[in-house]
Amino acid sequence: MSKIEKMSILGVRSFGVEDKDKQIITFLNPLTILVGPNGAGKTTIIECLKYISTGDFPPGTKGSSFVHDPKVANETDVRAQIRLQFRDVNGELVAVQRSMVCTQKGKKTEFKTLEGVITRTKHGEKVSLSSKCAEIDREMISALGVSKSVINNVIFCHQEESNWPLSEGKALKQKFDEIFSATRYIKALETLRQVRLKQSSKVKECQAELKYLKQNKEKAQEIQDHLSNREAQLAASKDNVKSIENQLDPLKTSLAAVEQNLMKVMRLDNDVKALESRRRQMEKDNQDLQQKMEKVFQGTDEQLRDRYQNHQKTVKEKEMRLSDCKRELDRATKECQRFNSEKSELLIERGRLQMQADRHQEHITTRDSLIQSLAAQLELDGFERAPFNERHITSFHRLLKERQKKDIEAANHLMREFARKEAMKQKQIDEIRDRKTGLERTIDLKSDIQNKKQVELKNVKYELQQLEGFSDRILELDQEIVKTEHELEKAERNSNVETLELEVQTLQNEKINLDKALRKLDQEMEQLNLHTMTITQMDMLKKDKAEKEEQIRKVKSRHSDELTSLLGYFPNKNQLEDWLHNRNRKINQTRDNLAVLNKRLASVECDKTHFSNELRKKEAQLSLHEAKLFDVCGSQDFDSDLNKLQDEIEKSSKQRAVLAGATAVYSQFITQLTEENQSCCPVCQRVFQTEAELQDVISDLQSKLRLAPDKLKSTESELKRKEKRRDEMMSLKPLRRTVLDLHEKDIPDLRNKIQSANRDLTGLKVEIEEQESLLQTALSEEEGAKACLQDITLMERHQTDIRDVERKIAQQEAKLLGVDLSRTVLQVSHEKQEKKHLWDTVTGKIELNQKLKQDQQNQIQQLKSTVNELKAEKLQIASSMQRRQQLEEQTVELTTEVQSLCREIKEAKEQVFPLDATLEKLQEEKEDLMNKRTASNKETQEKINGIEEKVKDINKYMKEIENYIQQGKEDYKKQKESELDEVNSQLAACEKQKEKISKEMEMIRQDIDTQKIQQRWLEDNLTLRKRNEELKEVEDNIKHLVKEMGEMKVPQLKNEQKHLEEKIESLKRNHHVALGRQRGFEEEIVRFKKELREPQFKDAEEKYREMMIIMRTTELANKDLDLYYKALDKAIMTFHSMKMEEINKIIRDLWRSTYRGQDIEYIEIRSDADENVSASDKRRSYNYRVVMIKGDTALDMRGRCSAGQKVLASLIIRLALAETFCLNCGILALDEPTTNLDRENIESLAHALVEIIKSRSQQRNFQLLVITHDEDFVELLGRSEYVETFYRIKKNIDQCSEIMKCSVSSLGSYVH
Repeated sequence: MSKIEKMSILGVRSFGVEDKDKQIITFLNPLTILVGPNGAGKTTIIECLKYISTGDFPPGTKGSSFVHDPKVANETDVRAQIRLQFRDVNGELVAVQRSMVCTQKGKKTEFKTLEGVITRTKHGEKVSLSSKCAEIDREMISALGVSKSVINNVIFCHQEESNWPLSEGKALKQKFDEIFSATRYIKALETLRQVRLKQSSKVKECQAELKYLKQNKEKAQEIQDHLSNREAQLAASKDNVKSIENQLDPLKTSLAAVEQNLMKVMRLDNDVKALESRRRQMEKDNQDLQQKMEKVFQGTDEQLRDRYQNHQKTVKEKEMRLSDCKRELDRATKECQRFNSEKSELLIERGRLQMQADRHQEHITTRDSLIQSLAAQLELDGFERAPFNERHITSFHRLLKERQKKDIEAANHLMREFARKEAMKQKQIDEIRDRKTGLERTIDLKSDIQNKKQVELKNVKYELQQLEGFSDRILELDQEIVKTEHELEKAERNSNVETLELEVQTLQNEKINLDKALRKLDQEMEQLNLHTMTITQMDMLKKDKAEKEEQIRKVKSRHSDELTSLLGYFPNKNQLEDWLHNRNRKINQTRDNLAVLNKRLASVECDKTHFSNELRKKEAQLSLHEAKLFDVCGSQDFDSDLNKLQDEIEKSSKQRAVLAGATAVYSQFITQLTEENQSCCPVCQRVFQTEAELQDVISDLQSKLRLAPDKLKSTESELKRKEKRRDEMMSLKPLRRTVLDLHEKDIPDLRNKIQSANRDLTGLKVEIEEQESLLQTALSEEEGAKACLQDITLMERHQTDIRDVERKIAQQEAKLLGVDLSRTVLQVSHEKQEKKHLWDTVTGKIELNQKLKQDQQNQIQQLKSTVNELKAEKLQIASSMQRRQQLEEQTVELTTEVQSLCREIKEAKEQVFPLDATLEKLQEEKEDLMNKRTASNKETQEKINGIEEKVKDINKYMKEIENYIQQGKEDYKKQKESELDEVNSQLAACEKQKEKISKEMEMIRQDIDTQKIQQRWLEDNLTLRKRNEELKEVEDNIKHLVKEMGEMKVPQLKNEQKHLEEKIESLKRNHHVALGRQRGFEEEIVRFKKELREPQFKDAEEKYREMMIIMRTTELANKDLDLYYKALDKAIMTFHSMKMEEINKIIRDLWRSTYRGQDIEYIEIRSDADENVSASDKRRSYNYRVVMIKGDTALDMRGRCSAGQKVLASLIIRLALAETFCLNCGILALDEPTTNLDRENIESLAHALVEIIKSRSQQRNFQLLVITHDEDFVELLGRSEYVETFYRIKKNIDQCSEIMKCSVSSLGSYVH
């Protein structure tokens, strides 16, 4: 068992930093006491022990505050060192040293832990271990033989945390879990449980995965077989397609050549028809043109062209002259516009200049009136009549400046006079204010002194009043002392402590005998538990067997109907697998039939697609041809549109001939009317009566003659357009025959073929649906059987497990043969409970006798304390009576001082009152002066400002007048008026030029109109001769094309075309069927390969084998984890219940022997299982609470107990925990155990500690360390035979802590 021997402290908290300040304490057996006032450094001893043991700083403390403050030590660096010498659990001597350094850097301190060293003595040699090589905290915990939590919370518990047993639930649970060291075992249990759950879920996942992996493996093999079959079929199909393509190529070439020849024949035929139509039309056009012309030119072509060119030259010259006139007219127009623009600008400028002249005159008038007004205001002579010249204005400015200077000097003189008077008043005010302030300060100072004296007088009178009743109190105290001493003698006579001690000794012997009997029953119970385990295992095996039989029954009930309907009986695994194999073969056969039907369906769909494509092409061709016909004809009735167009062309030709003749007639009529002497109408020969009537007729004919060429031109363009449309329609006649063929033959044949393909498709789809229905039924039956296969496999596994379980049951029954089981665990447990009840009764009697003994001792001790307290109070009252005379003299003196101060304050106030009235009067006079100065200043300033504003206005107008004269605006105005007159004369000349040019242009236009009629006649002659040449060329082309068509054999070409088309169509049909079949094979091969590449089929067999191995190994590991979990959980439960029972027993004994109140019989720690844990969570958890028992009622102590009860309960719980968990370490430190305890409980605590020391005195290494400032408590402990010396801790002259060893007998002589 470990024990501490010696410790040295340097530089920690209030312990000094010099070597001379190092303090050494030697720990005594079995009790070490440290006494000292608050702040002396007692708790630092506990903190040093805790730090040297665990490396933890005190609560709420950082490293820098644990070391002596460098600022207090006047050092930059402060080094702290703690050394401890102790014996470890093996009794070997160990020394440990921990060092720290704290450095002051500016306003901050920096803390650093230095190297720690552990030194062991083995076989006379010292072996050192540095913190660089090992973890000192772990070495210390190992050497002391207790956990870190026990050191922190039980052995060296800090005063601030000493009440932790009554802290809130979560913190309390954490502390107890750490003390029990249950956390790591609970974590181990939780880890085991989590791993087991994880492994169980993994087994389930593996089972589910195996089911699918097996299906995937079988499916992959099936897909591979189908793939090989389809690849062979694809190779044969490709050979067939290649053969058909080799036959098709030469036939297509021949057909293309024949179709090319036929197309050539069709084009030749169309060309011939178009040329004949064109020839007829040209002949008709020539006839119409000759009829329209008045006469045909009889000369040669060369003469006609020369005459036409000369005529064009004349017309062109007149047009050029007309263009020149237009340009001259435009130029004249632009000149007029320019002159108009200049005129507008000059008019605007003249108006602006006139406005500026008027404003200049207004400025002169306004300036003169302002000068008159200001001169009258200032009483200046010589400015009564306007206008003013430069001399008047200069004189005015000079007089004005002199007057302004005089006014400013008068205003400044007035302001200086006011300022002098204000300064005199302010000086008088300051003198009176200083006198008043001095008097007020004197009044305030004497008032403060008076108040202090009055308070002092009041306190003295109060103290005298208190002393008046002390004489009576002395008599009362004498009576109480006599009475209390009498009660003390009576209590000592009635005490029977010795008798009670004998009874307790007898009961303790009986309790020892009962303990032996209980231990014997425990051994018998343990022996029976060994056989009970075997029986329990056998019961578990039987339960396991029943569960597996129930599983088999459930499987049969779940799948019996389904398997019986499929097979006619309930099969085993092999029978079901054979049935699945046969069913799979039938499914494959159905799939083959379905594939054949799909190929036929694909072939028919391919034919249908071909026919549909041909139909779409024909319909598109038909739509295109019809659209072309519609674009040309405007409707679908081609023949009627063509006839209608012929009629319109004839009408247009006649109209053109009429217009051509009208031009010649109008020209002849105009010539006759203008050249002949007789003025009569050329048609009716009516004589015109007047020249005006004749000119009207000529003007009318000339206007008609001018319009005739335009009408003729529009008619000819319309005729050409219609002729062009007729030619286009003639070229579309073959296209019309093609449209009729598509309507009547090609499209209806294709539609019939598509209907036939649709009928074939419907029949094939019905057959495919029947096959698919059969396949779906077979697949669903196969799926159901496969789903049952897994349960059938599981059922057979259960049957195998049942046989194993039956074998294990037989083995367990063999183990129990020959074992005497007449005395059961229940009987032994019942006998143990009786002995335990008897043991509790004896323990209760012992506790009752001890309580009676303790009560008597407490009563005597309380009476002695009362006598001492009464005597002390009597002495205090006697000393207080001696001060009475002194207090009365002090009262008279204070009263005289207060009255004198009152008189002085009154006199000062009387002097202040007249000063207030004088000061107020002076301030009013000063304020009146200030108001007059302000009013006068304002009036003068307003007058000066008014004059300045008027001067500014006069100067502004003078500046405007000077600017106008300097800029020469009057001369500029006259210049612009002369420029305006010149522009008006130029504009009139330009207008006359425009009128002259317009008349010349009108005459030229009339000449050009007359020449155009002659030009039209010449153009018609040229057109006629050109058409005759074109007509001859067309006739030659017709002869050549007819000859070329006769050389081709058209009927033979058509027969050959039909024969080739039939052969190609047959081969194409076979080719499409073969391609459809090939495409079906290729799609299936791609689908099979894609399926094989899918993750579920790729390496399916290898995955299945690996998953089976993983599942089997995981199941075996999971069974082992279950066994480990149950064993560890049972061990934790047993340890926890045993320790809690032991702790509560010690707590109950200590409470009954210590607590002197009657409200609580005893306290205990309740550890309740966590009710919030779910059913699926098997982890065991405890919630701790401290309860107090009175009668049959248990109440939570937290929140219901007093401060003293809390301290006592926490102390007793720590003592119980130390006795239970510190088997290898007998050390316990109590810091200020009497805090908040009353005198009675302090005495009982001292007695209880003495009893603990007495009971554990046989323990070799038991050490109790008590720290207190209560010397009465130390005296109580010193009455025992275990305490001879104690340590006193105090501060020296440097305020550093010192440790002194003192004798217990010197307690009364020490003076603080």
